[in-house]
Amino acid sequence: MGKTKELKLLCILLLFLVSVTANRSSSSQNQSLEIQTHLKNLNKPAVRSIKSPDGDIIDCVRIAHQHAFDHPLLKNHTIQMRPTFYPEDLFGQNKASSKSKQQSKPVSQLWQLNGRCPRGTVPIRRTKQDDVLRASSVQTFGKKVLRTIPQPSSAGPNLLTQSAHQHAIAYVEGDKYYGAKATINVWEPKIQQPNEFSLSQIWILGGSFGEDLNSIEAGWQVSPDLYGDNNTRLFTYWTSDAYQATGCYNLLCSGFIQINRQIAMGASIYPVSSYRSSQYEITILVWKDPEEGNWWMQFGNEHVLGYWPGFLFPYLSDSASMIEWGGEIVNFVSDGQHTSTQMGSGHFPQEGYGRASYFKNIQIVDGSNKLRIPKAIATFTEQAKCYDVKTGKAGNWGSYFYFGGPGRNPDCP
Repeated sequence: MGKTKELKLLCILLLFLVSVTANRSSSSQNQSLEIQTHLKNLNKPAVRSIKSPDGDIIDCVRIAHQHAFDHPLLKNHTIQMRPTFYPEDLFGQNKASSKSKQQSKPVSQLWQLNGRCPRGTVPIRRTKQDDVLRASSVQTFGKKVLRTIPQPSSAGPNLLTQSAHQHAIAYVEGDKYYGAKATINVWEPKIQQPNEFSLSQIWILGGSFGEDLNSIEAGWQVSPDLYGDNNTRLFTYWTSDAYQATGCYNLLCSGFIQINRQIAMGASIYPVSSYRSSQYEITILVWKDPEEGNWWMQFGNEHVLGYWPGFLFPYLSDSASMIEWGGEIVNFVSDGQHTSTQMGSGHFPQEGYGRASYFKNIQIVDGSNKLRIPKAIATFTEQAKCYDVKTGKAGNWGSYFYFGGPGRNPDCP
């Protein structure tokens, strides 16, 4: 009798293990199918593919075939190959900034060492299966899952408990803004753990800081989880509902329409600045086309990359209500200590040129479509002992600020 019961229990256990294994196998197959379907949507057929020295593959995809046009409202969209209007005094400002006594150098992208995309195509960083597997799910891949916009006007004692994100920024509010511009020196900050990141960017904001916030973002970042390495990369982001369902990094969802064949979103920037040595910069301009209503982005002084169609942003349909420039890190260290993830160069702003990270020639686009220095620039940081910001004005640098820091240090435990 005892042996019969033992045999029955053994059979039940075996059936249970077979069932669990089958369910796991089925779940794994479903996940694999979901990932492959997503990769097919992202990686459109290429006219040419270029292997970058950093391991990236850049696909040259025909302009009209890019993922942007999978958006239901872009099915019959006529591509705008150039903006109707540029902000006035744009090129005059570029010439002025190039005469700075402190000479800094422009950058390129690493993949360009091995080739260029032909006319009629745009360069798109190929998404690999490993990229998607690093995300918590296919649905969250390429998206921000936490509120990451600094909210200086309502910062209070509880802010640090609400978000792991920390900032050191300059900002303006209280007017109508039709774009923003700045030149940023590029670094390769050290990241303590893979699920953290460090970035320097411009935010174009509209709506409230609730569930309806509209944001256009552009700059450089180091994000091991997103890219699988610690390279410094050009990036963009957008959302029209405070990161809940809309928007993504770079071209990882339909929305941004790229027209430029020389610059790839999400690709490595090269070279980067070195401490007490050569400084390398990028210049970013985002502005609203006053006729078509689209929001355009320019990289450097000549590369108009493309545009976000105006219909994506109900609260930016007229203008932005706040502009922010600066740095951001995420602190996910769980041992009770602050992360040692660096912001900017990893050095405090007081160290100055060649040592600290900076934004210079900070400008906004006004209602007359003119670039001008903003009035009443304010600053904000959650923990100045970890990451700080310091503003100034000087000659061809115009309005500028240094920012950043090392994170964990004796004053930032």
